[in-house]
Amino acid sequence: MNLKQQLAEALERVQAQNPLIHQLTNFVTANDCANVTLALGASPVMADDPGEAAEMSSAADALVLNIGTLDHSRLPAMLLAGQAAAEKGIPIIFDPVGVGATALRSAAAQEIIRCLPLSVIRGNRSEIKQLAGFASVIKGVDAQEDDDEEINDLPAIARDLAQRLDCVVCVTGRQDLVVDKHRLCLISNGHPFLSRITGTGCMASALIASCCAVCGDPFLGAITGLTVMGVAGETAQATLREGEGLGTFRLRLFDAISTLTPETFAAKARLTTTIKEAPSCRYAN
Repeated sequence: MNLKQQLAEALERVQAQNPLIHQLTNFVTANDCANVTLALGASPVMADDPGEAAEMSSAADALVLNIGTLDHSRLPAMLLAGQAAAEKGIPIIFDPVGVGATALRSAAAQEIIRCLPLSVIRGNRSEIKQLAGFASVIKGVDAQEDDDEEINDLPAIARDLAQRLDCVVCVTGRQDLVVDKHRLCLISNGHPFLSRITGTGCMASALIASCCAVCGDPFLGAITGLTVMGVAGETAQATLREGEGLGTFRLRLFDAISTLTPETFAAKARLTTTIKEAPSCRYAN
C-alpha cells in the first residue's frame, strides 16, 4: 500500500471511529480547534482545570498541549494530563506556540519536553529552531523569519530534535516538513491564506491529534493531519469569488475539511518522502 492510500485509510478511520481528542489549547483559537476537530470527524473536549485534566485525558484517544496562552494553572494541568495520557499510551501532540518569546513560555516548553513522552511536536520554523537550541526571531507568538532562510538546514535541525526526543517533529510553513528518526516527508499542499488567519497552526495540531488517535504510527498521523489542512486550504481558496476574502476563506476551510473524501484527499495530496538519513547538525549550546 502506498503512502497516499495509507493517508486515505487514516482519514476513513477518523470518520468511522470518532476519536475523543482532549485539547488543552489557547483561548484565542479554542473554538476553531474544536470545530476543525468536529469537521474532520473526531470529537473535541477542552478540560483544562487541574482538577479534571488527568481524568479527561485517561478517557481520550489523543491529547493536545498548546502553550499559546499560559496562565498559573495551565502548565500544571498540562503536566497532569500528559502523565495520565502517558500511562494509557495515548499519543501526546505538543504545540509550542511562541516558544522563545518570553522566559515563562520557554521554561514551560522545556518542562513539558522533559517530563512527558511526546508523540509529535508541531511548530513553525522559529519554534522548532528554539526547541532545538538555535537562535530564531519571534515577534509576539509569530515567526519573523524569511521562509527561504536556511531551508537546507531545516531537515537536519528537525531530525536532530526528533532523535533527541524520540518523537515526530513537524515544521509548518510554505511547505510542511515531517521527520522522525529515519523518515522524512515534505508536504507541498496549502495556500498563503492559511498564514493570514489566526489559529491555522493550532488547528493543524488538532488535526494531527485526530489522525494520531487512529494511527499506530505518529509519523503517518502527522502527515495525514497536515495534508488535510493543506488540501482544504487549496480547496477553500479555489471557491472564493470576487469580493470574498479571508473571512469567507475561514468558513470555507471548515467546509472543505468536513466534505473531504478519502478519494479526493489521496488524489490531491502532494508528498515527497525519503527514508534516507537527513544530514546531521550539531546542537547549539
